[in-house]
Amino acid sequence: MQINYRLQAQDLSEPIDKLWSYSADKLKNMNRHLRGNTGSPVVTVKGVYEPRSWTDWTQGFQYGSELFQYNATGDAFFLDLAIENIKAEMTSHVSHFGVHDHGFNNLSTYGNLLRLLNEGKVTEAPWLREYCQLALKLSASVQAQRWTQLPKGGYIYSFNGPHSLFVDTIRTVRILNVGHLLGHCSSGENDVKINLLQRGLEHALATAKYSIYYGEGRDTYDVWGRTAHEAIFNVNDGNFRSPSTQQGYSGFSTWTRGLGWAMLGFAEQLEFLQKHDDLPEYEALGGRAYLEETFLKAARATCDFYIGHTASDGIPYWDTGAPGLVHLGEWKDKPSDPFNDFEPIDSSAAAIGAQGLLRLGNYLSKINDPDSDTYWAAGLTVAHTLFKEPYLSSDPSHQGLMLHSIYHRPNGWDHIPENSRIPNGEACMWGDYHARELAHYLQQIIDNNPYYTFFKDIISA
Repeated sequence: MQINYRLQAQDLSEPIDKLWSYSADKLKNMNRHLRGNTGSPVVTVKGVYEPRSWTDWTQGFQYGSELFQYNATGDAFFLDLAIENIKAEMTSHVSHFGVHDHGFNNLSTYGNLLRLLNEGKVTEAPWLREYCQLALKLSASVQAQRWTQLPKGGYIYSFNGPHSLFVDTIRTVRILNVGHLLGHCSSGENDVKINLLQRGLEHALATAKYSIYYGEGRDTYDVWGRTAHEAIFNVNDGNFRSPSTQQGYSGFSTWTRGLGWAMLGFAEQLEFLQKHDDLPEYEALGGRAYLEETFLKAARATCDFYIGHTASDGIPYWDTGAPGLVHLGEWKDKPSDPFNDFEPIDSSAAAIGAQGLLRLGNYLSKINDPDSDTYWAAGLTVAHTLFKEPYLSSDPSHQGLMLHSIYHRPNGWDHIPENSRIPNGEACMWGDYHARELAHYLQQIIDNNPYYTFFKDIISA
């Protein structure tokens, strides 16, 4: 990508205002359409969000988007709507033992609502505060039980089963950090107490070791920052067997949404270490310096890979090894083209990855690292492209906010419009949510407000 070092966060003020303006009507439209339906909204088909009962990881993004809309505009309609929806629909996600997605669903909803309470932006209600805290504690405990033990450490396993470590979970594992901050632990057989923070950090260490590549010769295609969607283990002896993928092209290429999850997840764990620099759990895992070194290496590698493997405007195609890219010529030297005939763009990967770039840049600035400006400017470059056409949707009849995203290209789950050879023009729930979260993050910077993190204001002052 071609990084625009002249961009400032303030340059995005007008695009962010437009985003929230478009977002309001889209959320109302989607809520009317989905009310009474069974299943979580996942992707749009011809501009309309459709519920799908075969996946349950996106519901929290819908209601979390309503909370961000309230946060940005002060329109109490969205706060009331979010609380109503959370009370009616989110309990099953707190107690869901079958997924690795607790941080997605429950921090987007209960976490954001608790933050708003602690920021004084929601009228104090003791029942609501305790309700959110209890949900977050239980969610963290349930997620911690989904555990595969390795000879050293372990990981939260994916919905594929105990053999499967997904890179996605590096962002959702923060639910364990939050549960720990709230003073909770999980309990296992014979009343064994499970430290939530230690378990979450062990998962992050496993992800850094097995899901991220560093050009150290692990296989023929090992280059700095390559990211495997899935790592496969032999659960009998705990040995790593191979990289794999569910939604990418190959275990030896990089599915760019998985890359985005890693960029953001490791940057957030670094921010957590920076804020909480002396917790006793660190020592059993090698110490704070070792954790920081490991997470920083993973964050740098993935962010560098993103910068080197996107179109010139900072928007990636869905997989860096997608076979049709060969027909696009020097695609990394040209702006992204969601209307090409060969391989789709994934704007949701950009919405996620942009925040990772910005957070890494901010983290490095606090330790006076000269590379901070590069990552920060790269994040602004991506956001600047996303927050305008053809990615930001201004069409009031389209329920999606961020266009040209991909869910599952190998399975063909994305709508291909008439007269097109590839999916384009549609949105997804996680892409829309992360675009709104990115806008919120940047607005805090623009307004010189306290810096936004997943752990900010989880505990009231």
